[in-house]
Amino acid sequence: MAWQSWKVSEPICRQLPIAPSTYHAQRALRDDPSRLPARAKQDAALRIEIARVHTENFGVYGARKIWRQLRREGFEVARCTPDPAQPCPRDKVNRQFQAPAPNRLWVSDFTYVATWRSFVYVAFVIDTYARRIVGWRVSSCATAGFVLDALEQAIHDRQPVREAGLIAHSDRGSQYLAIRYTERLAEEGIEPSVGSVGDSYDNALAETVIGLFKTEVIRPRGPWRSLEAVEFATLEWVDWFNNRRLFEPIDHIPPAEAEAGYYAQIDMQQRAV
Repeated sequence: MAWQSWKVSEPICRQLPIAPSTYHAQRALRDDPSRLPARAKQDAALRIEIARVHTENFGVYGARKIWRQLRREGFEVARCTPDPAQPCPRDKVNRQFQAPAPNRLWVSDFTYVATWRSFVYVAFVIDTYARRIVGWRVSSCATAGFVLDALEQAIHDRQPVREAGLIAHSDRGSQYLAIRYTERLAEEGIEPSVGSVGDSYDNALAETVIGLFKTEVIRPRGPWRSLEAVEFATLEWVDWFNNRRLFEPIDHIPPAEAEAGYYAQIDMQQRAV
C-alpha cells in the first residue's frame, strides 16, 4: 500500500519537487493528528473556537473582539493568534462615494435578518454612480462564498470593462478579505479597496442602502418566517429600488433612469462627433 501511495504521488512530488520521506511524513501527520506537535494541536483546537465565536456573534466580530471574547471565556490565547497577518488593500475611496460614470466604483456590505428559524444574511453590491443595486444574495451563513455570489451577479449583469478602472470597496470584514474574493476581483481586473479600522464612515454609502432596506422592507413587513420569505421580499425591493424608487441624491429619479440618462448623453456626444 505504501508503495502504491508513493507511485500515485510520485509525479506531483517530482514536479514540486518533494522528497518521498517528506511526503510520507506529512501524510502520516494528516492521517493521525495525535502525532502533531503540541503547538499545532493547540492551534487546531483554537481554530474551532474562533469559528464558533465568530458564528455565535452574527459573523460581525473581527480579530480584536474574537480575542477578547475568548479571553472572557477563559481561553489562554495570544493576541496574534486570531489575527493572522495578511495583506490588506488600502482605502482607495477615502469616503468619496461618487463616480463620474457607471461601473467605476462599487461598494459592498451585508446585514442580517432574524427569521423564525434562524438568522439569514443579505449582501449587496451597489454602483455609486446612481446608487443602483447591481448584485445581491441571501444566505443562511455569512461566508466568503456568500458575498462572492453577490459579486458574481454584479460581474455577470454589468460586464465591467477592464480599462475603465473599476474599484470594489468594502469594510474589513473577513469575507471581503478572503483569498477567494480578492482573487476573483483580480481575475476581472477590479481594484480592491478596504476601509480603515475604526472608521464608522468608511463604507457609508453601502450602509445607507442597507439602512433603507431595513426601514422600507424588513421592519415593516416582519416578522419573517424563513430565508425564502426574505429572499423573495428582497427581490421585490431591489427591483422597485432600482427601477421606480425616487432617489433624492440623483435629482429624485430612479437609479435605472439616471444610468439611462448618462448613456443617452454619451450616445448624443458620439453622434455629434
